[in-house]
Amino acid sequence: MSISVQLLLRRIYLLFYHTPRPSRNLLHTFNSMESNGKGVSIDGVPLPYEAGEIDFGEPGTNGQHSFYQLIHQGRVIPCDFIGIVKSQQPVYLKGEVVSNHDELMSNFFAQPDALAYGKTAEQLLKENVSQHLIPHKTFSGNRPSLSLLLPSLNAYNIGQLLASYEHRVTVEGFVWGINSFDQWGVELGKSLATQVRKQLNASRTKSEPVEGFNFSTTTLLTRYLQASSDIPAEPPTLLPRI
Repeated sequence: MSISVQLLLRRIYLLFYHTPRPSRNLLHTFNSMESNGKGVSIDGVPLPYEAGEIDFGEPGTNGQHSFYQLIHQGRVIPCDFIGIVKSQQPVYLKGEVVSNHDELMSNFFAQPDALAYGKTAEQLLKENVSQHLIPHKTFSGNRPSLSLLLPSLNAYNIGQLLASYEHRVTVEGFVWGINSFDQWGVELGKSLATQVRKQLNASRTKSEPVEGFNFSTTTLLTRYLQASSDIPAEPPTLLPRI
């Protein structure tokens, strides 16, 4: 969805979840990378609202039985549906009504309509649905989504897709008054990981006890070291077989 609509929805519905839904398996690792998860403005002033988003998604129809229930009848989550006109691996089977790609694209076109319009109790009554099932089969609708239809999956079109998401993230940062280009939270995690790394080396090579961590981390590290005590202190180079 457009930047303005997405920001507005976050204000109204307190939405901080965003779901890219790629309909081609080669996009299964695609996600909008950003650093908008900040608690203070670019000037260091605490924000009066939450910034940033949680991105998740799955290719094709993989997500139907994992999180589609959530986006249809659970909390309101803006979704991006990403479809491709020309499949890179088309499959046509004799006797089938459509190709495998058309089968996937049928869901690409149908799911946004289901989110937008839902289904009312009146419609269910006309379909002779049992009264006790009507509350469970009613869909509120009015759930936002954006459909992106790419002509093909090539470097140029993927570049356009990435540029679009990067642009949106940057503008969101401007609107929220935050710096979209630093990651101090990531730096903290890396710093703490360095301490753990030193402890693991000291424990494996010198049998030093785990010290300097909170009780929970100390317990977990100790258990980890005990369970992996068969690992030599200075193991030879070992690479996975491919």
